[in-house]
Amino acid sequence: MTQRNVLDAARGERGSYRVDVSRGERVARVSSEWYSRPADERYLSLSELHAAVRGRAERSRTRTVESPAIRVEAHRDDTERLTLMLPGDDVPLAPTHWSFGQLSTMVGAPSSYLRQLPAPLAAINLQYGLSSNRAELIKTLQVEDGRVELRAVTSPDYGRIFDQELVAAVQRIAGNGTGDTRWKVPGVLDWSTGIYNPRVDVTKATTTLYASDRDVFLFLVDDLNPIEAGKLPDGSPDLFFRGFYCWNSEVGAKTLGIASFYLRAVCQNRNLWGVEDFAEITIRHSKYAASRFAHEAAPALTRFANSSPTPFVNGIRTARERIVARTDEERTEFLRKRGFGKSETGKIIDTVLAEEGRKPESIFDFVQGITAVARDKPHQDARLDLEARAKKLLDRVN
Repeated sequence: MTQRNVLDAARGERGSYRVDVSRGERVARVSSEWYSRPADERYLSLSELHAAVRGRAERSRTRTVESPAIRVEAHRDDTERLTLMLPGDDVPLAPTHWSFGQLSTMVGAPSSYLRQLPAPLAAINLQYGLSSNRAELIKTLQVEDGRVELRAVTSPDYGRIFDQELVAAVQRIAGNGTGDTRWKVPGVLDWSTGIYNPRVDVTKATTTLYASDRDVFLFLVDDLNPIEAGKLPDGSPDLFFRGFYCWNSEVGAKTLGIASFYLRAVCQNRNLWGVEDFAEITIRHSKYAASRFAHEAAPALTRFANSSPTPFVNGIRTARERIVARTDEERTEFLRKRGFGKSETGKIIDTVLAEEGRKPESIFDFVQGITAVARDKPHQDARLDLEARAKKLLDRVN
């Protein structure tokens, strides 16, 4: 049976197909974003998202000023309002909650305490801190949106990458992110049937395109083009599709990053199931961050989007074919030599037996057992440690 025939046989109504999510890792990063984002931070297309963050960037202005030259103002008749006057400006800046915290940290004042004070008292403390700030220079990011807001306060060497730059880079490979290219907002796994449906309407409830006043986060998949990478115990194809998510904060709330991987399904809560071959690039907003984004991160995203799945499929096939243990003694020895304790060793072997109907023999069997045990770990550090050890084991085969 050809690759096309195998995939056609696995497909159901509207291109849906059966998946086995008992294998691979579970990644909750997208789910945490999905859960926490209010409606006004959810976008239905990349063009809508890009228009919002581009407009914000176009209304923004960056300055580097001497700390002592900044004047903090507050009025007794409005004890909750505090503004800043930068040298040469005639319009006061209203700090956001985020930038107020940055400014407080920069001058060595506890922001939680200052927020409890009347504005005139907080202003006195901030003015003293700015006057004696050893850093002397700070970089501000302000935006005009009805009033002039101070969005960020950073060191002068902060290498800002605007959110719209990342979204534009994604648009170059993903178009609108709604199916006009192979990259799109993901579908949904039906837990009752084990069927993954890639064709789901993009709504506020299903979208994975987010932006706030502090950051952007995007998750897209190529789930209309599943890839067979071996067989399941019942002989049906083990299907994967490609995915990536990326994030950035132009105000210093987080790094810029891109994660790419293969996965088997995305559920309604936007957990990623059956993840394999996870890779991540992060860029701190240091002095040369913009150059690194242009020469490293953006090209890496394009390479992944246009790459062939053949190396991934061959790697899985090699791991399946690499037999490393045939007896209980060999299985135990294999895991104990790689730092697994007696209890973990037993759990890994028992998990493979329960899920595959046989004990582990190949590298792939052991990797699947380790990642399955990792999913049940209640503490993130322990889970990540096991997942990293599984990935290291698989990488050595390829």
